Formats: sequence, C-alpha cells, structure tokens
Amino acid sequence: MTTIPHKALVVIADGGKAILFRNIGKDGAPVALHEEQRLTPKDLQGPSGARPDETPSQTEEATFSKQLADTLHTMKNKNDFDAMVLVADPQTLGQLRAAMHKTVMDTIVLSLSKDLTNHSTNDIAAALNK
Repeated sequence: MTTIPHKALVVIADGGKAILFRNIGKDGAPVALHEEQRLTPKDLQGPSGARPDETPSQTEEATFSKQLADTLHTMKNKNDFDAMVLVADPQTLGQLRAAMHKTVMDTIVLSLSKDLTNHSTNDIAAALNK
C-alpha cells in the first residue's frame, strides 16, 4: 500500500468532471478525505482544440483534461499541494498525463486507472486505502 501524505491533493476525474479532495488523515494513517471542490467544463478555461478524427464528445473530454491539467499546474505554482493522488478512467488518465506539466507529474504519489467519480467519499477512501 502506498502511503498518501497528510494534506495530499486527491484528484478524482473522468472526461466531464473532477472532484478535488484533501487527505486529512495523518501521515501513515488510513486516508481520510475532505472534499474541497467539484469542477466541470464550465468551471475551467484554457486550451482546447479539435482533431478531425474526434467526435464532439471526444473533443470535449480532451479539452476538459487539458483544462484540468492547466488548473492543477496553476494550483501547484501557488503551492496548493506538494503531493497528489490521481484517479481517473483510463482514457482521461492518459489525456491528463499527456497534458500535465512536469512539476505536477513529479508530485504524483499514486495513480489509479479507475472511474470513481460517481462513488461516495467513503468508497473512494476505501479504494485508496487498499
């Protein structure tokens, strides 16, 4: 089991929304999550762009991933987190990794390829404590 530091940012995302939690559990203790923010495409601004081989839905998901990556970079530049857990469905996870700045990537202590956006906070914490 990976130790998730106290105050680590926990990002749960899919192609259309993200939930940002903070680990309020002490170092070495089980993860305890406090929800800080929910983000949807209308909450974010930033780069977008369509590729000719993408459907509108795929373009929206890719745009959201880029915008979320930019938001995380801005947060990192403001020293809002030193450690991050990233959990997303496989497609979104790949898009986020491709769009993330190195300084954000370097903070990832755990990455899970799962869609947990529609799960309860307790279910998410349980998944991270496995």
